[in-house]
Amino acid sequence: MHIIGWIFFGLVVGALAKLFMPGRDPGGIFVTMLLGISGSLLGGFIGRAIGGAGTPSGWIGSIVCAMLLLLLYRLIVRPPTHRHP
Repeated sequence: MHIIGWIFFGLVVGALAKLFMPGRDPGGIFVTMLLGISGSLLGGFIGRAIGGAGTPSGWIGSIVCAMLLLLLYRLIVRPPTHRHP
């Protein structure tokens, strides 16, 4: 059940990161969800390392990490540009 909780938390974090960073993502909603899960895991790890897990700082850290991952993803994977003949 703990893993399911992290997945659900990651989905919420991914949605919030997408809300705070609008725009077109090259990967769509599934990549955004995976980045949200990754961001929540990374944010939770960092939060526990500094002693702030389970507090609002854990939520904020997870959202910030998800936003950073989303930004990195956007910089690395760019949507193809359409060329007109």
